[in-house]
Amino acid sequence: MTHEFANHREAAMAILTSGAVLSRKEGQFLGGCAFDFGPLTEKQINWLSILLDRHAVRAAVPVAVPRGAVH
Repeated sequence: MTHEFANHREAAMAILTSGAVLSRKEGQFLGGCAFDFGPLTEKQINWLSILLDRHAVRAAVPVAVPRGAVH
């Protein structure tokens, strides 16, 4: 199933609420993303994309957010 997320916060919440079995590190990262309004770094965007794939929650549009954008 393909989902569309308005921002990285929605994408992180989708994984957190999907019932996926997460490692402590994944949970901490996603929790931070879910409640942080600031933009993600390139490395964070990449890891979020990997987690979306790994836990079968795929975004229809890229989750990448322009630097300096406010959500």
